[in-house]
Amino acid sequence: MNPTGIYHRLPYPLKVAAATIWGGYLNWWRYSKHTEAAVDEALEKDTWHRERIEAWQEEKLAKLLSIAAAEVPYYSNYWQSQRRIGNRSSIEVLKNWPVLRKEIVRENPQLFKTQSRKLFYREHTSGTTGSPLVLWQSRSTLQAWYSLFEARIRRWNDLNRSDRWGMLGGQLVTPFDRKDPPFWVWNQASRQLYLSAYHLSEDTASAYAEAMHKHRLVYLLGYPSALTALAEFALSKGISLPKLKCVISNAEPLFDYQRKIIAHAFQTRIVNTYGMSELVCAASECSSGSMHLWPEAGLVEILAEESDTAEPEGSSGRIIATGLLNQDMPLIRYDTGDLGALAHRDCPCGRQHPILGELVGRMDEMIITLDGRKIGRLDPVFKTDIPVREAQIIQEDLYSIKVLLVPGLGYDHDSLLQQRLRERVGDMKITIQQVREIPRGANGKFRAVISHVKEP
Repeated sequence: MNPTGIYHRLPYPLKVAAATIWGGYLNWWRYSKHTEAAVDEALEKDTWHRERIEAWQEEKLAKLLSIAAAEVPYYSNYWQSQRRIGNRSSIEVLKNWPVLRKEIVRENPQLFKTQSRKLFYREHTSGTTGSPLVLWQSRSTLQAWYSLFEARIRRWNDLNRSDRWGMLGGQLVTPFDRKDPPFWVWNQASRQLYLSAYHLSEDTASAYAEAMHKHRLVYLLGYPSALTALAEFALSKGISLPKLKCVISNAEPLFDYQRKIIAHAFQTRIVNTYGMSELVCAASECSSGSMHLWPEAGLVEILAEESDTAEPEGSSGRIIATGLLNQDMPLIRYDTGDLGALAHRDCPCGRQHPILGELVGRMDEMIITLDGRKIGRLDPVFKTDIPVREAQIIQEDLYSIKVLLVPGLGYDHDSLLQQRLRERVGDMKITIQQVREIPRGANGKFRAVISHVKEP
């Protein structure tokens, strides 16, 4: 909601004003008088045949590769070094470019920026593995991205920006130790009710439902873990949830059991989505249940887990994406850290965009607090400029959390991280253990959150 550290401690009237001002600022970055035309263009591409989509992507890719090789320090240095050792491979062929590891972007973000004089929005993200990244996006890039969001999420589901909506997410909008509502804030500029996932419990679920009724929400967007927790509490307590057009899942994998619980509690459709702050890849679910990739966002390859060889269509592997939107910080053959499959098949909805198969990844578990709250994601703790390379949160029992942390240069923030965690999980014992590397699983990834406990 608001990036300042004191936001969640403001009195509610000031909090609403601050949220609305911040929402207006974000709207300026994300939308313009050209947004509706861009939405119409995206919807028109939904009618294109596959060959036309691929030809359009190839044209955009050629321009992107040319800019990257000439103007982006990391790539221009790479190709100069390749030419010195006699590699004459064409820069116009995507497969001649190296696979880009996330660690390289994290450690050298400046090397991926062109020397543009544009105004940039600086984005911090911890990603799916808890590894913080710094990203730069121009206003034109953000507006293109949010036009796609408007077209492929809102319009596909008979929604629009004027609708009143809710977001159940990981921003701390009120102190964790607060026992009485509100656990949310209204952002008038975006017509959005932002609900804190950190205060959701069996005792507070009815207050969340009342807030959604009061603000006349048309739809709700949120983490599947938080949406499932709210749905479970509502079903067990007989709480009446508002009648919504749909519930939209984002930021985490949506499992079948979660879909069934959420649909049962809200008595509405569940729409799954996939995307990332790097803006290199995105997909959304159509009415027929297929997860269609957005062709404007990027090109997707599926490579083997243990090598950079391509997997056959329909086989699971690493999702490698080349972003087509952000030409000011291009990421080419970027290893997203997620696993999935890709298919080209006919869909009853008629759209011929490629279909993203079952995602394997983003397997964050949930922290269970002593009073029964379920906290699914704690990545906002690390979405700052605190020098942390990687972090993993492990819940040992109901009373304690251990943080494995790979410090960055100049790190000296144990007390600040402990404070931020306690603001979200309550008065637990929090131990921070600095390590050289987070232990990986067989697929080379680590989970950002691991819990060894069950509900009390």
